Amino acid sequence: MSERAAPFYCPYCGDEDLRPNEEGHGAWECGACNRAFRLKFLGLLARGLQRADNGGDDRI
Repeated sequence: MSERAAPFYCPYCGDEDLRPNEEGHGAWECGACNRAFRLKFLGLLARGLQRADNGGDDRI
């Protein structure tokens, strides 16, 4: 397995000032908005997403 992936920006404020949090794997903190959050990979979807005619994503 490869190294863990790091988020590029905070999901709350959009800033890029992120660092790993002490809470463990997948936990990050944002220096800009002072929030901590956890990211977790849930798995692959059995059915993928397919682009609809209108340009949006629709589940199939």
